[in-house]
Amino acid sequence: MTKIKISMNELGKVQYLTEVLPEIPTNTVFYKKLTGLGATYGEIKAKRNSIIIEPNVPVITGKCSDPKHKNDNLFGVHEGIYTDDVINYLERSTKTYYKILTTPESFPKIKSAFEELEMDIYSHCFLLFDECHKLIKDADYRNDIILPLNDFFRFENKALVSATPIEFSDPRFKEQHFQTIEIQPDFDYKKEIWLYHTNNTLQAFKNLLPELEDRQVCIFINSTDIIYSLMKQLDLLEQSAVFCAPKSVEKLKRDKFKNASDQWEKNKMKRYNFFTSRFFNAVDIELEEKPDVIILTDVFFAEHTMIDPYTDTIQIVGRFRNGVSSISHISNTNKGLPQRTQDEIKGYLVCCGEIYKSMKNFYDCAADRASRDAYRAALESLPFNRMLDKEGKENWFAKDNYMDEELIKNYYHEESSFHEAYRNCPSFTSYLKGFYCTLGDGERLQRENKSLSIKDKRKEIVRQLEMLGECATEMELEYKQDLMAADPFIVEAYDIVGKAVIEQLNYSKKRITEAMIQKRYNEKATGTEVIQLIKNSFQVGNRYSCKFIKEEITRIYGLLEIHPPKAITGKTISDFFTASECKVKGDRGYLLISEII
Repeated sequence: MTKIKISMNELGKVQYLTEVLPEIPTNTVFYKKLTGLGATYGEIKAKRNSIIIEPNVPVITGKCSDPKHKNDNLFGVHEGIYTDDVINYLERSTKTYYKILTTPESFPKIKSAFEELEMDIYSHCFLLFDECHKLIKDADYRNDIILPLNDFFRFENKALVSATPIEFSDPRFKEQHFQTIEIQPDFDYKKEIWLYHTNNTLQAFKNLLPELEDRQVCIFINSTDIIYSLMKQLDLLEQSAVFCAPKSVEKLKRDKFKNASDQWEKNKMKRYNFFTSRFFNAVDIELEEKPDVIILTDVFFAEHTMIDPYTDTIQIVGRFRNGVSSISHISNTNKGLPQRTQDEIKGYLVCCGEIYKSMKNFYDCAADRASRDAYRAALESLPFNRMLDKEGKENWFAKDNYMDEELIKNYYHEESSFHEAYRNCPSFTSYLKGFYCTLGDGERLQRENKSLSIKDKRKEIVRQLEMLGECATEMELEYKQDLMAADPFIVEAYDIVGKAVIEQLNYSKKRITEAMIQKRYNEKATGTEVIQLIKNSFQVGNRYSCKFIKEEITRIYGLLEIHPPKAITGKTISDFFTASECKVKGDRGYLLISEII
């Protein structure tokens, strides 16, 4: 490993990378540690043909529209740009260096353009893979991010760069003798970060906002569902802007939220600005003021909101070229998350690979079609499939991604592991605060669990109402309102008859409703209890036999311990409903058409 020192002058300005390294050498993984050192800028200015692979479109459009690159012949390749466009660019750039910026998914268009012009792309251009940690971070949901990798190793001159690289297991790096160049700042570059460990992310977020001064707030969370929920529940819709992927923009617009964009622009910003992972890396957010940055993680709602302190947090803070006023990370934790060491994860992957190879051998040696079909079905069900590329070959980046994601889960197991992750990160000085509520995100998850029956959900709501008790605080009152919104019937029943009666009646809605009406009657609540109970027992559109009508109405009067004004018969139902005579299983009865009272 080669280490290069970098300094800061008396005015607090850090040396630019080109001052200490005019050009990035070939076959290099460049670990720059600090964001904003100008690695991409240096390659754009370098006197050679360059192809720079960027993780997302906003980075490319941002650099191509930057005035300081006006005369650098930049050309962005992404969705909507085609091979013919690249060919036209190459043909008009004969007297200047090629400077092509592309997403990984669009790299094949550039390759095709060079082939059309019978130019050897591998000797003509230097290939730089910017933010190379994304090769691992995004490998699980962006299969095409590694599309350029086989070509990458064929280039005569190539390099990868990141402020937060992750070690690659792909053996081709060793085979081609890649070196690592690491920047060593000779000054203290740590930033202070406040960690808010909580069991209720919404309330923690709500409580933090008033503590911030009247500056713009930039909130980073990788879930537009959570973003929209926060804006709506805290009444921030008119004061907020959201920067996210195009599909998420459309989704928010369907929810009648208009201040969403897939490109960052300063004039689109509001008081509160939400960013998804599309904007965690490489995008330059240049503001006159220094905003407050809040990172939000909710492991119960979505595991993909887990933030890696060693990569994601560093990258997020590095988006702001003029610095930030404060950094906060709000997160809950879940002791149900698996805890595994790096060796245990490696052992799991090795075992999965051996099982796959054994089954593949059975498939290859199968003597007949029926056997091959059976082995193929077994093969396709094995977990190792996610570690293979489209050609069925071992995908080293998918394996690295699995390792990375499983290790990150260790950070979100409990408060101590969350704090320890930041304490061990050389980029931050961390301070821990706790914020806890009677009921939190775990309870919300239980209440919203779609696999639960109505009865089980109501049991959970009653359990949570017992935990809340008298609701002495504003926070507890708000939580009770959430429970009311989830199931107004069971909350009202709890308030009127209590947990014991609800459990005694085995959560039967009909029987609980009767108990509520009887309780109100005993307390002289309304004087219309007979009508309410009859409406609880009989519904419009249903047919009832005269025998059932007489027995049920008699039971209701007896329940309230009052005498009916006249003898009860099947026709008594006509006092409460418009009804027509009919047959019910051969017996005389009535069809209820509409309510009278």
